[in-house]
Amino acid sequence: MAFAFTAVSRADTISYADAVSTLANDCGSDIKKYCKGLNLGGGRIQTCLEQHAGKVSQACTVTLANVFASIEQREAAQSSFATVCKHDIAQYCKSVKGEGNVLSCLNKATRVNEGQCGQAIIDAGWR
Repeated sequence: MAFAFTAVSRADTISYADAVSTLANDCGSDIKKYCKGLNLGGGRIQTCLEQHAGKVSQACTVTLANVFASIEQREAAQSSFATVCKHDIAQYCKSVKGEGNVLSCLNKATRVNEGQCGQAIIDAGWR
């Protein structure tokens, strides 16, 4: 099944595993044709597909842009989590130690689900 994005909304971030599956599905033939033998990682496949942009299928071009925008959004949410959730951490989890325990605490605090912190947790892929 193709993973189509019309627009990347805040809750549409995807994992690396889903990104690989989506790219394999929508770009597999283009990768085999133009990027054969390249290893995943380090942006090599993305760079290769972008270098062959005029030859790559439209579906692959759209998927590539959307997948990488989603991954960038997920990474940004993960790195800004502590800042975005600072108030909620102080209010609901101030005595909790360790990032994983704080995240668990925030996930249990139902009021967090409705605000920016809850959205940051979703965007980061932690809920």
